[in-house]
Amino acid sequence: MTDNIKLAELLFGHITKTPEEYEEMYKDRGLKEGARVTRFAPSPTGFLHIGGLFAAMCSKLSATTTGGVFFLRIEDTDKKREIEDGVSEIIKGLSAFGMTPEEGVVGFNEEKGSYGPYQQSKRKDIYQCFAKELVKKGFAYPCFCSEEELNAIRAEQEEKNLDDKGYYGEYARCRDLSFEEIEENIKAGKGYVLRLRSPGNKENRITFEDVIKGKIEMPENIQDVVLLKTDGIPTYHFAHAVDDHLMRTTHIVRGDEWISSVPVHIQLFKCCGFKVPKFSHISPIMKEENGGKRKLSKRKDPEAAVTFYFDEGYPKESVIEYLLTIANSNFEDWRKANPTADTSAFPFNLKKMSASGALFDLVKLVDVSKNVISVMTAEEVLEKTLLWAEEKDEELYNLFNADKEYAQGILSIDRGGNKPRKDISKWSDIKPYVEYFYDEIYTPDYTMPENVSPEDAKAILETYKNTYNASDDKDMWFSRIKDMCEGLGFTPNVKEYKKNPDAFKGHVGDVSTVIRIAMTSRRNTPDLYSIMQLLGEEKVMSRIDECINSL
Repeated sequence: MTDNIKLAELLFGHITKTPEEYEEMYKDRGLKEGARVTRFAPSPTGFLHIGGLFAAMCSKLSATTTGGVFFLRIEDTDKKREIEDGVSEIIKGLSAFGMTPEEGVVGFNEEKGSYGPYQQSKRKDIYQCFAKELVKKGFAYPCFCSEEELNAIRAEQEEKNLDDKGYYGEYARCRDLSFEEIEENIKAGKGYVLRLRSPGNKENRITFEDVIKGKIEMPENIQDVVLLKTDGIPTYHFAHAVDDHLMRTTHIVRGDEWISSVPVHIQLFKCCGFKVPKFSHISPIMKEENGGKRKLSKRKDPEAAVTFYFDEGYPKESVIEYLLTIANSNFEDWRKANPTADTSAFPFNLKKMSASGALFDLVKLVDVSKNVISVMTAEEVLEKTLLWAEEKDEELYNLFNADKEYAQGILSIDRGGNKPRKDISKWSDIKPYVEYFYDEIYTPDYTMPENVSPEDAKAILETYKNTYNASDDKDMWFSRIKDMCEGLGFTPNVKEYKKNPDAFKGHVGDVSTVIRIAMTSRRNTPDLYSIMQLLGEEKVMSRIDECINSL
């Protein structure tokens, strides 16, 4: 029995399964050629970042457009930093924006799929099985160095001004311990980590083809990185290599802060005898500030958290639509050619992502969202508003829920047709948008245009009160307003007013504005005729009276 095999048994005698048995358990998925298997693998250590949602979206679309599989893996080995309900928050955040995985963690202690467990904290024996195999092959060894010893190594390297700092070569103090020395340390109760015995050479370079960034060349890894911590739990480097192999991940989509770790990861895949997956490194989402750019910050920017979009009431369709505009430059042209198509029909391509990073623009998101909401039916808008308001605006929820037919009637005004209004960018816009339909939340403001005196406004309303007929169709309704104009010193012809403004107090548009303000306290609203029909004759008359009295 070789020393490596004896060492493997000494360290992992409790591990009885072999890598071959796990390979048999987690067989090739048998998908069609070209189908991608991707994952989103967050740690439950904080809120879901918009950059995380962006990465999840890119992963999911890359899988679905190729007929593959997108799964959610939770990397929860760092229990000290884990927050309460962190997993639930991740799942809720993904689900709220339609990024539900086909496989993986789908709820609290709930999984779906044949390649689990999908939480790293439940895979300890699997990692230790492959760690045992690395020890057998001579690719891993225990390191007993204390924190003080590691600091001393670092200080020595800094004193020598070395370019390469870390645990490698002559500085890897435990690399060449004999089996007897290791056994003695373990019997003495010394704690240890398991390190990779890197086969790398500092003179060598590796080259890999990043799907997004293109060809990247880097120095080969020479560091003896930690594989298992003192508690036997793996580091990210080792765990993800084992997981992505056994879960048959074909494309790793993640932030470009991991590019510097690729030499370590490629080395780990090869030392374990695994096929190296394709890497796709996404540039961070940036924000403009003081003429420069910076990463969206969890501390500084509320829009960094996906909860911000739910709290504000941005529809999931709007957020995804906007993220697609910054993910693939050809999305906007596709949208123009396919104005009513679902975003799932878009031929998303990782290769068309920006290598330098996307700029996040809330103003553009608002514009995108207005477009998205403008083509929804009134029924859809009502349903989605109620879902949001039930949790975020109890008053609005109660108003809409008390008479859904009335609420839908409000939302139907100027909806549909070739040029729908675009007043609403998020569900939190709805209450101020509809407030004049509900006395409970309506605060009148009868400020008239500067060119209309209070006396003229009063005369317009008194005349209109005697003219209004609730049974008129729209043409007759407007005809009556025009007929009032001349007797009040206004012209029914806007062009005539523009030709000779001194001859009139104003035009029919000014007369309509006075009526509009009396009804809604606004100068700009959807179709006034439809508003008045919905308010009903009794409400129309009472509002005219209230406005006259205020004047």
